[in-house]
Amino acid sequence: MQLVFFEDMGYRSYKSVWDRQEEMLKEKVELKAKHREDAATALPPHHLLLVEHSPVYTLGKSGKTEHILISPEEMAARGIDYFHINRGGDITFHGPQQVVGYPIMDLEQFKTDLGWYLRSLEEVIILTMADYGLKGDRSKGETGVWLDPDIPGKERKICAMGIKCSRWITMHGFAFNINTDLSYFDHIVPCGIVGKQVTSLQKELGRDVDFEEVKNRLKRHFEEVFGVKLLPVVGA
Repeated sequence: MQLVFFEDMGYRSYKSVWDRQEEMLKEKVELKAKHREDAATALPPHHLLLVEHSPVYTLGKSGKTEHILISPEEMAARGIDYFHINRGGDITFHGPQQVVGYPIMDLEQFKTDLGWYLRSLEEVIILTMADYGLKGDRSKGETGVWLDPDIPGKERKICAMGIKCSRWITMHGFAFNINTDLSYFDHIVPCGIVGKQVTSLQKELGRDVDFEEVKNRLKRHFEEVFGVKLLPVVGA
């Protein structure tokens, strides 16, 4: 069983955590290169960061700016940041009461298959939703987790996903709506998908959900799906 160092970063701005991920990715890529030259060098360790962001819209590297329905001036007035970033996927929102997860893992130590990795991340969310009596599902050809994806007019997305992978080391990850203010999604075309809804645990259950409880359940299912043990980072 492999170890994954876990850090709950609390409430943070997007840029600070993006920078942290980039630094960790660079370190792990360099460590892998050294390992290839000298097998006595340790392989890079795995990390999982969980964070709750201040309001921000992020546009993936192949995303379309026309899917942003709000002006820069309006964003500034509403206190929303914006970044065009290097993950896959289109436009999405991160904000308060949304669990954002960033696994920074060396897939060569697991399985070199991005499809497997994304389906595994989806399974973590699906199992967590099942704890609350909800049936999370996949939508054909669309990454993320949905409810009723095959019922026209009822499809609603509860968890968005977008990753980057360099030398089989991952960054970015998932955004799971818990008690999220869904009005922020009114100003974008979420994930570039027209005509489908966005939802949250709060909306589906009709009540506020314990945010810390969700994170604990997510951690347990992450261990289960990936066959790992999360080890809290001391002093983080």
